[in-house]
Amino acid sequence: MKSKKELWVLLASFVLPIAFGTAFFYLSPNSFTKSTVNYGEFVNPVIETKDSDLVFNKGQKGSLQNIWTLAYVADRCEQSCLNALKDMNTIRILTNENMRRIQSLLVTSDPTIKVDPKVLRAQGSAHLMQQLSKFPDNHLFLIDPLGNIMLHYNPADLNIKRVIKDLHRLFKYSRIG
Repeated sequence: MKSKKELWVLLASFVLPIAFGTAFFYLSPNSFTKSTVNYGEFVNPVIETKDSDLVFNKGQKGSLQNIWTLAYVADRCEQSCLNALKDMNTIRILTNENMRRIQSLLVTSDPTIKVDPKVLRAQGSAHLMQQLSKFPDNHLFLIDPLGNIMLHYNPADLNIKRVIKDLHRLFKYSRIG
């Protein structure tokens, strides 16, 4: 009799936490998505890009595959755009040994812009620009090494330290790029 009681206690100690956790997850799903440790906002659903979505400017060979990309999207590159590009360069430099894992990209419809030669310049396809039009103008996006646009930041109140913290966390757990 005593051994059956111990068996039920042992069984309950394994089954009840799983049952309570599952019930909590399904009855309160917002509890799991509201508190995240990242500082950028998730792009939900993730926007998948293809090689045909970007046409790089003449003389530049670029790809979104196998490298993390900080992309600034704007119709025209004015002073706010130039400031964001400087911030992107600062972010790359401050990531230290991971600097080679990041590239900077300016997606604009104006091919005549003079920017730092380290910054890739491209024009987005109509399909990609339509998907990005859901976000406010002049936004900074983080693209993973598989070409998925996953985080976005508002450059007007961009905190470089927070972007770097997000990148370091991603680099720590990412085996690609």
